[in-house]
Amino acid sequence: MQLVIVTGLSGSGKSVVLKALEDSGYYCVDNLPATLLAQIPQHLQGQSRVAISMDTRSEGIEALPEAIRQIKQQGVVVQLLFLESSIETLVKRFSETRRRHPLSDDKTTLAESILRERELLDQLIYLGHRIDTSDLSANSLRKWVKEFVSQEQNGLTLLFASFGFKHGIPLDADFVFDVRFLPNPYYDPALKRLTGHDHAVKEFLEHQPEVHILYEDIRSFVERWLPAFVRDNRSYLTVAIGCTGGQHRSVYFVEKLGQYFRNAQQKVLVRHRELE
Repeated sequence: MQLVIVTGLSGSGKSVVLKALEDSGYYCVDNLPATLLAQIPQHLQGQSRVAISMDTRSEGIEALPEAIRQIKQQGVVVQLLFLESSIETLVKRFSETRRRHPLSDDKTTLAESILRERELLDQLIYLGHRIDTSDLSANSLRKWVKEFVSQEQNGLTLLFASFGFKHGIPLDADFVFDVRFLPNPYYDPALKRLTGHDHAVKEFLEHQPEVHILYEDIRSFVERWLPAFVRDNRSYLTVAIGCTGGQHRSVYFVEKLGQYFRNAQQKVLVRHRELE
């Protein structure tokens, strides 16, 4: 059995993810108590792919790490997706939908309830793959989730993500590299509306000596420390590359790094937050 556990902050998109998994052929269960997780293989013997959503509404959520350990001992392949968003984004989403936060009461503000939930779920953040949905559309989230579940589960997956600093640093990044000091194609009128995917932008950047130096520094850093994350039994390592708008320089670097590590037989995912 392949089991995907979807957890994270309320309002961060768990229902979107569960629906995307259902559309991909998963048998989905919403808000299962963590104490019942170890019984899933017994009760769903006929299902090869199962997705379960859990959050602070789920009874015994603090027992989830131990429950995952027990179910893995039964031969189940377990993946965990942790969804999160910035406080500002979550406050806006709850305000727009007029939904009540599951931890809210007459004595706490919405922001305080979100912070409390983050504290309760803190132990789960590094059990699996994190996705920051702050600036992510529902369509992009669905696409990323389908990419996630399509990956082979043996070994570590290296994820390179481009972003724009003016839109905030991704919450799910393990390493963040800043390339804003490099010459910016945006100021060339012929390149302004292009992206790092376009040949003209690539050509512009490849004529800058400092671009090659920085690329080699980032590449060698990741290559040097990747084995340490493998030894630590990490399933995912996210390397975020940021420029001002997330359109040119960061996209170029992410594509180039992704291609290098793919050629080195490493499992790689590539994401471009601002282009999505």
